[in-house]
Amino acid sequence: MLPEQVAPDAPVANVLEDGALPVDSASLDDAAKAATVAATARLYGEPLLRMPNDLYIPPDALEIFLDAFEGPLDLLLYLIRKQNFNILDIPMAQVTLQYLVYVEQIRKSNLELAAEYLLMAAMLIEIKSRMLLPKRQDELIEDAGDPRAELVRRLLEYEQIKLAAVRLGTLPQEGRDFQRPSLHVEQSLTPTLPQVDPHDLQRAWLDVIRRAKLTQHHRIGRQELSVREHMSAILRTLQSQRFVEFGELFAGQESVPIVVVHFVALLELAKETLVEITQAEPFAPIYVRLAYSPA
Repeated sequence: MLPEQVAPDAPVANVLEDGALPVDSASLDDAAKAATVAATARLYGEPLLRMPNDLYIPPDALEIFLDAFEGPLDLLLYLIRKQNFNILDIPMAQVTLQYLVYVEQIRKSNLELAAEYLLMAAMLIEIKSRMLLPKRQDELIEDAGDPRAELVRRLLEYEQIKLAAVRLGTLPQEGRDFQRPSLHVEQSLTPTLPQVDPHDLQRAWLDVIRRAKLTQHHRIGRQELSVREHMSAILRTLQSQRFVEFGELFAGQESVPIVVVHFVALLELAKETLVEITQAEPFAPIYVRLAYSPA
């Protein structure tokens, strides 16, 4: 409406500078919502009210295929069980006709998928043809049996495998039917040292023997050695130090017999849980300390 056509009693505030009357914002929102609902699609977030004239949709842009059967045997078994046919006496004519109808539907949509089904259709037609041939009465020719025997065998085996797969599918599966519980266990703040491997103790002992042989004296004599005395000496050594390296316990020993008795004394102390033999990690030095006894 132009300014000169406005009624004289109309307020001036209702007329815009360009000569158009103002529009209520609520009506604009309603119109936008109505346009959005009536839109055919949305392009870059904007509603598309009508289809473009130059829009091209390829024939195979949207294809929906419901794969109801897992193969030719599955389809054939479905046709037989659906009509309650005796699987040991299959009416080949009816089953073949129904089978070909389904194959024709597959061939129109997907020729590659229909190839496997066409092979089974050819087998069904061959079996039906062999059944229509007259039987020869020549006694020298052995009876070939029922042409459907091989097909029946394959169908029965497939049905057994299919039922077994269904039973396996009903079993509870982790992640689908149940979850394994998990419990977080906090480790103690007290460091736990690994146990000494017997082979590491053996290597340390052989190293002590090697060093003892280097300082041995060739003297012939009889020497009485007490394991208890050496046990007391080891305990006195450990009382003054927190950790003692394994080789340092044998420092000052003069001969192999003394080293042997000293080692036996150490083993006796470990057996009686008076000392602890520890090692921080494999191949690390071995340390000996007094056993911890709670008050």
